[in-house]
Amino acid sequence: MNPKFIELTTPVRHYSVQLSPTTRGARLARLLATEQLRSWGLPLDPACHLVAELSNNAADHGRVPGRDFRLTLYVVGDILRIEVTDTRGQELPKPQTPALDAESGRGLLLIDALSDRWGVTEGRFPRKTVWAELHVASPQPTS
Repeated sequence: MNPKFIELTTPVRHYSVQLSPTTRGARLARLLATEQLRSWGLPLDPACHLVAELSNNAADHGRVPGRDFRLTLYVVGDILRIEVTDTRGQELPKPQTPALDAESGRGLLLIDALSDRWGVTEGRFPRKTVWAELHVASPQPTS
């Protein structure tokens, strides 16, 4: 083997789409992710719940007029990584314990409960990416 070249034997899959930071854009992110995961032969749950929550957060908390958010899905080996990038990088998400009667504020708690790992990556200002990872069965080969 030539030492300058390393053969990658783990299949890598990638999907990315830019969407409007609206309720409709967040819903479309979930629908598109569902179809992409289905085409890769991966389980839909809890991945679609994570996409829905991350996208809703981008539409609610990451919205900047005239700037979209990006949904990206990666599969490397048995890891599915879901990323949502928005342009409100100055406001990094922090899990909080909401009041018992609060109608919102549990999104990051859900992400923490449903994912194997999650975090926030600061990008080139003003971007930030909130991501979640899941261990999934190896994707079925497509014909």
